[in-house]
Amino acid sequence: MIETPYLLFLGDAPDPLAAKVAQGIKDWRPENAIGQFRMDGCKADLRLPDMTLAQAKAAGAKTLVIGVANRGGVISQAWKKVLVTALEEGFDLASGLHNLLMDEPDLVAVAEACGRALHDVRVPEVDYPIANGVPRTGKRCLAVGTDCSVGKMYTALAMDREMQARGMKSTFRATGQTGILITGDGVPLDAVVADFMAGAVEWLTPDNDPDHWDLIEGQGSLFHVSYSGVTMALIHGGAPDALILSHEPTRTHMRGLPGYGLPTLEALRDLSLTLAQVANPACRVVGVSVNTAALDDDAALACLAEIEGRMGLPTVDPFRQGAGRLVDALASV
Repeated sequence: MIETPYLLFLGDAPDPLAAKVAQGIKDWRPENAIGQFRMDGCKADLRLPDMTLAQAKAAGAKTLVIGVANRGGVISQAWKKVLVTALEEGFDLASGLHNLLMDEPDLVAVAEACGRALHDVRVPEVDYPIANGVPRTGKRCLAVGTDCSVGKMYTALAMDREMQARGMKSTFRATGQTGILITGDGVPLDAVVADFMAGAVEWLTPDNDPDHWDLIEGQGSLFHVSYSGVTMALIHGGAPDALILSHEPTRTHMRGLPGYGLPTLEALRDLSLTLAQVANPACRVVGVSVNTAALDDDAALACLAEIEGRMGLPTVDPFRQGAGRLVDALASV
């Protein structure tokens, strides 16, 4: 178990989106987020107290969480002094990067010498099966995006919160590092061997009560040439009954791919539904989730109204406005 509360390490994050792991923890488990640690040049700010390691330790922090998700998921050499000092001052370390803490000999040596723990949440802990496509009882909802990092996880978490408040049966199913750090459980899907990815999603979303909904954390995008594979595994392994389209309206190109523009929501709807109906012919697109964080109130409302009028689907920013209308849409499935 990863000990809480956390000091969230933002390192030298080049922009706010690079610190999305820390942001997700702060937004969904604020009781676990004591403060933030930023290095020179950091362009992210969670609006948490900036703390030194000593200040955070005095405030009760137990674990320094690497809250940065950089391209390739590497542990920067520039971070090493902070990470080593944190171990020496009594912190455990937790990370969801592809570059594992346990693969860094200097960190392993210091952790062993200081009696501290290294937690790599992106390490599969189960021998997942190959997907068999057998229908399962219960219902499943998956958010699919026009791009990476557009709010798919926030959509699922917001819907789960709303359903829990209504007394409905639901479970958020984490499939990535941030979701696992928020909930403490899940499948690190992009670290699973490709042949077993869809099977891992089947394992994560087993038979359940007929009126129970699994809200599956979305990953990647079918239109993102770097990460489309993980999205396909979620669509076929999850066999969703309902799809939510997720979008960030101010993007000018795919994240990390300046030569690729974003698809239209219509293209996302048509391709996602075609592929989802391979595994579940009854699947339907029921709503649109728009991340309006970069828009002011008037612009956000205008954007949502335009998309809803065009798509004919309930369209909300579930973090800004609540997920009630998206949950209402599940009633028709």
